[in-house]
Amino acid sequence: MAVFVLDRQGRPLMPCSEKRARLLLARGRARVHHLVPFVVRLIDRSVNDADFQPLRLKLDPGSKTTGLALVRDSEVVDAATGEVARDAAVLSLIELVHRGRQISESLTARRNMRRRRRGNLRYRAPRFLNRTQPKGWLAPSLQHRVNTSMAWVERLQRWAPIAAFSCELVRFDMQALQNPEICGLQYQQGTLFGYEVREYLLEKWGRKCCYCDVQGVPLNIEHLLARARGGSNRITNLALACVPCNTQKGAQPIENFVIDKTRLARILAQTKRPLRDAAAVNSTRWALANALKETGLPLELASGGRTKFNRSHLGIPKTHSLDAACVGDVNAVHSWTKPTLVIKCTGRGSYQRTRLTKHGFARGYLMRSKRVQGFATGDFVRAKVPSGKKVGTHQGRVAVRASGSFNIQTHSLVIQGISYRHCTVLQRADGYGYSWIASIEGEAGTGAARRPALSLPGLKAEVSRATE
Repeated sequence: MAVFVLDRQGRPLMPCSEKRARLLLARGRARVHHLVPFVVRLIDRSVNDADFQPLRLKLDPGSKTTGLALVRDSEVVDAATGEVARDAAVLSLIELVHRGRQISESLTARRNMRRRRRGNLRYRAPRFLNRTQPKGWLAPSLQHRVNTSMAWVERLQRWAPIAAFSCELVRFDMQALQNPEICGLQYQQGTLFGYEVREYLLEKWGRKCCYCDVQGVPLNIEHLLARARGGSNRITNLALACVPCNTQKGAQPIENFVIDKTRLARILAQTKRPLRDAAAVNSTRWALANALKETGLPLELASGGRTKFNRSHLGIPKTHSLDAACVGDVNAVHSWTKPTLVIKCTGRGSYQRTRLTKHGFARGYLMRSKRVQGFATGDFVRAKVPSGKKVGTHQGRVAVRASGSFNIQTHSLVIQGISYRHCTVLQRADGYGYSWIASIEGEAGTGAARRPALSLPGLKAEVSRATE
């Protein structure tokens, strides 16, 4: 991942490599400005007016995770045809994990407690008729996706000279999926024909075979009621099946092919179940696009089918951040085998002072203060324990207790019972948790599995020395 660089006045410069960042820190020419993501600030250089290479921030909005990719654009002219193609060199890959479901559950718990509390009153005037919602209102769990995405767009704008945006305008056209003939011949016979339907099915069936649950293999579009028996192309009659299962089933009725009654019932129920994530993305897609337009920078909008088309033809594995790199008009993607920074929305705490039972009644009490001995839950700390069972240096996210005995969440385990006297704050809590996913090894198109979370060893060591 590239390192963000600021000048003496805090203005963004072009990101540099990790090696160059280590040299700047070792020679005393820069200081650590922000730990994760890693940002350095030069102390011997100011840039007033400079021409930077064109940087573009690409977004792949999702219901649970939004992918972001910071790329450097370059235009390549084909000598034979004279056509101009756009290549993208990946600088940084980020995955932003939302907490919309957590917000929805918190609102439900608050509603239960409010009903229990108001149930003690003999009479309360009705108020549900005088509550109005402004135009464009979104539920808090949906508005959270837009707000967190724009918050990180603004952060990256402060750290890098971004000149343009590309955003996937995710759209699942339910009428077109129910009746493909509604779109006309141009869409039916175009280059992207079939990609929208296939992407919808991949999301609906979890990217696995509906008969044997196998993953990571080529999947065919399966007609549950075969075309030979009068089956249609309606989306409720389509599923995904691996090649062996698709061949073995043939034109058999699904009741004869699937012997297990439990699996059969689950398949039939899945065909009628709406795609909740698709509905959430449909609700927020224009809100995010309009928010990006208000920044004043050029905005490129592209469909999800175009993203899948680019990724398939370029032979790039399926991840949220790499999907973002394939958004829009792109002819080639270079240097995409980079570690991915996973940013998980954790919130900044709660005003709630009690726990709740499943019926909404208060249970127990929480601390009145968010800080204990100068530490708050979510702070990134380093603990140096000199003796005892937990002797050593531990670094991670802290969870405070009133007793002063904290828990530290590292990238692999939770260490309990660390005294506050051994802890040093490296970065204050900002409502997010950070982790790394190692780069995908191998050639493009192999679809190699993602490895567990790691940190960049060389840069991590330099950060440790610089922050001590």
